Amino acid sequence: MTKPITDRATTDGPEPAGPLVLTGDDGLAEQLLRICAAAGTDPRLIRGAPPPRELWEGASLVLVGDDRSGQCAGLPRRPGVLLLGTDLDDAGVWVRAVQLGAEHVLFLPDAEAWLLDRVADAAEGGGAPARTVAVLGGRGGAGASTLACALAVTAARRGLRTVLVDGDPLGGGLDILLGGETAAGLRWPDLAGSRGRVNGAELTRALPALKRLGTLSCLSWDRGDTLAVPPEAMRSVLAAARRRGGLVVVDVPRRLDPAAGQALEQSDTALLVVPAELRAVAAADRVAASVRMRLDDLRAVVRSPGPLGLPAHRVARGLRMQLAGVLEPEPGLAVDLEQGVPPGIREGGPLARFCGAFLDEVLPPVPAVEGGVF
Repeated sequence: MTKPITDRATTDGPEPAGPLVLTGDDGLAEQLLRICAAAGTDPRLIRGAPPPRELWEGASLVLVGDDRSGQCAGLPRRPGVLLLGTDLDDAGVWVRAVQLGAEHVLFLPDAEAWLLDRVADAAEGGGAPARTVAVLGGRGGAGASTLACALAVTAARRGLRTVLVDGDPLGGGLDILLGGETAAGLRWPDLAGSRGRVNGAELTRALPALKRLGTLSCLSWDRGDTLAVPPEAMRSVLAAARRRGGLVVVDVPRRLDPAAGQALEQSDTALLVVPAELRAVAAADRVAASVRMRLDDLRAVVRSPGPLGLPAHRVARGLRMQLAGVLEPEPGLAVDLEQGVPPGIREGGPLARFCGAFLDEVLPPVPAVEGGVF
């Protein structure tokens, strides 16, 4: 639902920092209001005089019709100004865009999809996208799911907005590893039909709120019969999670189905967990070959010690990848997992130490969000 202001530049009460639409063209105004509504945001429409300075500067995005570009050219320069042209053959629109300080010149309906994404990004306060890390096992039982959970828990402990995505339908459910299998919220079967753009804030609110895990949201599987999600659903959900910033961790199965392939293509880095065993290295080499077809930054995490004392650096060299680090045995981990104690929650343990060092390396310093202490 939109809340336009017609033919006036002031309103009673404080103004929300939503999009600002400036045009006297009824047809263009209708298109822009419809796009804003589809993006889930309430715009302010001003048809007549230029807007007050506080409206101009406070809006999340400013959409200026070419019919009002001259009236707005004297306003202070600011980011997020888009000029909506009406005539593709009018070369003067580019001159008016420079005078206005516009970032882009758009023509509807051709640019409608791009504009919808831009309006939605502004509505969600889009900043830098989340760092996305995929975690896979070099062989069955390597501990990839445990590491994925520990990375997410460690990031949440730091106050980072964190989303943990369970990409392995046969893994048993990451919500169980986190002790949140009874928490209310959406699971993958509820989102399997997702297409197009998913609102990141609404997604986060709809996922289970896991006790003691602060800023961590988890998308896992339920205990039903659903064994796959379409790649389009994985793409939409991950894109929504990434737009929120912070960290996204995806637990990816060794055998890549289309959804898992899509998860890798949206990831920045992949960690391959490999026990320091000859057979595990041989199996991991085949997994790595399929991962490299979709992602360049693939690093080895070696679980040691192995039965023959195989050094971690030799494992990584044999797999032709960078060594991300070594995971030593963690006393009591198996009991913790059976009791629903999240992996990585013991600050002095090997898992937490590895995760902390890895996040220090790959994540830039960012402000913490509220709720990160537990």
